[in-house]
Amino acid sequence: MSNTLPSSSAEKPTQEPNNLHDLTEPLIDHTEGQLFLNETLKIIIEEVLSKGTDIREKVCEWKEPEQLALLLDLELRAAGEPQHRLLQRVKDVAKYSVKTSHPRFMNQQFGGVDYHSLAGRFLTESLNTNLFTYEVAPVFVLMETEVLRGLRQLVGWTEGDGLFCPGGSTSNMYAMNLARYRLFPEVKTQGLWGLPRLTVFTSAESHYSVKKGAGFLGLGTDNVIVVKVDDGGRMIPSDLEEKITLAKSQGAVPFLVSCTAGTTVQGAFDPLDHIADVCEKHKLWLHVDAAWGGSVLFSKHHRHLMKGVDRANSVAWNPHKMLVAGLQCSVLLLRDTTNLLKQCHSASATYLFQQDKFLRYQSGRRG
Repeated sequence: MSNTLPSSSAEKPTQEPNNLHDLTEPLIDHTEGQLFLNETLKIIIEEVLSKGTDIREKVCEWKEPEQLALLLDLELRAAGEPQHRLLQRVKDVAKYSVKTSHPRFMNQQFGGVDYHSLAGRFLTESLNTNLFTYEVAPVFVLMETEVLRGLRQLVGWTEGDGLFCPGGSTSNMYAMNLARYRLFPEVKTQGLWGLPRLTVFTSAESHYSVKKGAGFLGLGTDNVIVVKVDDGGRMIPSDLEEKITLAKSQGAVPFLVSCTAGTTVQGAFDPLDHIADVCEKHKLWLHVDAAWGGSVLFSKHHRHLMKGVDRANSVAWNPHKMLVAGLQCSVLLLRDTTNLLKQCHSASATYLFQQDKFLRYQSGRRG
């Protein structure tokens, strides 16, 4: 009698798949990829940075949407395309795009090129990392810490906090969320159900993101109270005072005033010192949306336009505007030294933010 078990398909020798990759070998053809990248950079330098800054060339080879769609042939297909076709697409993108570095590109928000900034963007894109922990981005985390310190110093703060955001709208919304959390910290865990009617005050010339943020945060756009402006587009502090008093008499709880330093249409700078007096009287958070105008702080001749900004609780600032940094480059600066940003926004992801790992440099805990 045999001691062997009946054979089964499980005992048959397994065959190695033919498509297994040797992990000691690169996953892609770097030589081919780098050749493509070199050719792409040549096109960028010629079409975007040479022709695109030449006053004799067009700002844009303009086409109407339907015509441009036909020219570009943007349909997504299952099969790939050869290198020469991809390089032609690079040329087409450059040809039919608006050249924002052209001397005749007249935009009130951004324009021009700074080659050192552009080199930095090439470098960050190539390294392709995230700033949530020191371990994954040691150089950039230290850079961010120093840049935030320098920007706060320009505002007039020797201490504080801050972080870079995806855009000025997000910076303004973060400030609104922080102001609400300072007043009602339970909102983070319990939500909106137990809160009174909260009101925000901003000028008639302020950025649309103030109302947008109120909508996102559940405050309601009707609770953004519009303050009158003078002939120059600047918020009138006396009207702010009246509207705060009226809101309180109606049972509302004012908690934030959002000023503007450089309005989108008129370029107006709200009188920050006088508005700060009103905010201090009523114990309100003062936020300054300086997305466009913040860079006047670099100027000895124009920084007076933001006199009183050091009295603010928070400042939104977009260096991609006046400072020719690449889009997007937006920062939220805080005077707070109590770790409010972390308390309000941190989700305490222990798998990511370990207690024995560079806690001082964990940028992601504040986002």
